[in-house]
Amino acid sequence: MSIASKQPSDTAPPRLQPLAKLPLFFDLSGQRGVVAGGTAAAAWKAELLAAAGADVDVYAPGIDGEMAALIARGSEAGRIRHQARNWDGEILRDAQIAVADCASEAEAERFFNAAVAAGVPVNVIDKPAFCQFQFGSIVNRSPVVVAISTDGAAPILGQAIRRRIETLLPRTLGAWVALAKDIRAVVAERLAPGPQRRAFWERFADKALNGLRAHPRAELETAIDAVANDIGATTGQVTLVGAGPGDPELLTLKAVRAMQSADVILFDDLVSRDVLELARREAKRMLVGKRGGRESCRQDEINDLMVKLARQGKHVVRLKSGDPMIFGRAGEEIELLRKEGIAVSVVPGITAASAMASALGASLTHRDHAHSVRFVTGHSRRGTLPEDLDWRGLADPATTLVVYMGGRTASAFAQRLITEELDGETPVVIQQGIARPEARSMRLTLRELADGHCPAFTGAPTLIGIGRAFAAASLRATAAPAPHLDGFVERRGAAFVRR
Repeated sequence: MSIASKQPSDTAPPRLQPLAKLPLFFDLSGQRGVVAGGTAAAAWKAELLAAAGADVDVYAPGIDGEMAALIARGSEAGRIRHQARNWDGEILRDAQIAVADCASEAEAERFFNAAVAAGVPVNVIDKPAFCQFQFGSIVNRSPVVVAISTDGAAPILGQAIRRRIETLLPRTLGAWVALAKDIRAVVAERLAPGPQRRAFWERFADKALNGLRAHPRAELETAIDAVANDIGATTGQVTLVGAGPGDPELLTLKAVRAMQSADVILFDDLVSRDVLELARREAKRMLVGKRGGRESCRQDEINDLMVKLARQGKHVVRLKSGDPMIFGRAGEEIELLRKEGIAVSVVPGITAASAMASALGASLTHRDHAHSVRFVTGHSRRGTLPEDLDWRGLADPATTLVVYMGGRTASAFAQRLITEELDGETPVVIQQGIARPEARSMRLTLRELADGHCPAFTGAPTLIGIGRAFAAASLRATAAPAPHLDGFVERRGAAFVRR
């Protein structure tokens, strides 16, 4: 007995899930478009059609100010003309697309039926029952065009999605696409199909999506030759990226683009999961955290790993909390990578001191309280109080002082400042887990900090702000705590009270 085998299609999953609407891109260059109505809504649609190259006739006895302004300034791609009369079926005879803004359902139905009879795709604004197609939210990086549709159910959500995509696609993208079209024949001539061409176009895409200025054609032809001859084909690059204090919305656009183009991400212990969620899904992620008092990766191990991965042709993103150039040992890493002949660049991030100031509403250089601000580390390489700081300068009452990594030496640090004659009543603010949901804060005086009246913070990093600039911040925080903090702690006598 023979057993019939199943056809592959019997078990293969569908290539596409159901689509609410089929996205299409019309070439309207030089084609005639018809818009019925002289309203602001009709003006927006007429502008869209003209931007796509259509010659648009607007039919309306009268037009409002927005339509009049549009017709006066014209369009770079198409043409817009006002026909001062009502529409009829004859206007659709040679049209390729038709849009109307109709005041009543009856008029909408008449326009729709006339367009269908003429074989012209039709859209009646805000009347889905009389639309053969819909206008989505558009991200314009022409010739790259992204359209978003929610099938008419949630247009505001569509606009929000458009804004999110806008932040990820650099303004220079269109110039890169135009350049790709210009050099495609050269790539096909000089590079073999398969790995060579893919290697070149992947490099091209990385540059385009990182918002770089489009290179002159001559530079790209040199890059094509380099791939063809395998020159530098195995050398990658390293980007030091500031991940900010933890809130992903505080990342720069350039940081997100770098993370989206990474092959490997080496991230610190303090980088939040929410930030990592924005990284390229295919990128390999490796924790290389260094934390005081915990098992950590050694700096030379991290350096060796960056060099090894870059020499494999990888784009390595070294993701550091805060700003990589502030207490992030970026200088050592940059020096080594340059010495090894590996391209390295830096994307700055928001440092913890700035995030703390914003959360508390405290200007670190408030002109009534401070003429300078200083960032210092709270411990030496041995984990003890640094002895090589300018303690006399740090004790300047007109300076705002922010101490990084000072949790273990906080009391000794405060004692040293008082020894240098800084007033013991100087306001102090301590924050842990800045810009994260678990953030905690407290306020006290410098003398109380020196006396050890400060509960130990464990886990998240601790930042200490010292100076008169924090006096007003304490008052505001008492009246209206920052919404992301789980509570603001104030010292009362020998106890700490959560507000």
